[in-house]
Amino acid sequence: MEEYEKLKQLVETAAEDVAKATGGNKAAGTRVRKAMQDIKAAAQEVRKRILEVRSEAGS
Repeated sequence: MEEYEKLKQLVETAAEDVAKATGGNKAAGTRVRKAMQDIKAAAQEVRKRILEVRSEAGS
């Protein structure tokens, strides 16, 4: 599923900045917060797609 792959990629991309942010890097923290917003939106797309798949299978 394309939406899920995008979500995984966003999480993997944010991993390095998360490590930097926990080390005290304020700029990395800002990037992580931005990435979390993108991850939230991508997760919502996955939820939406799963509901569509479920509806199609139930019909």
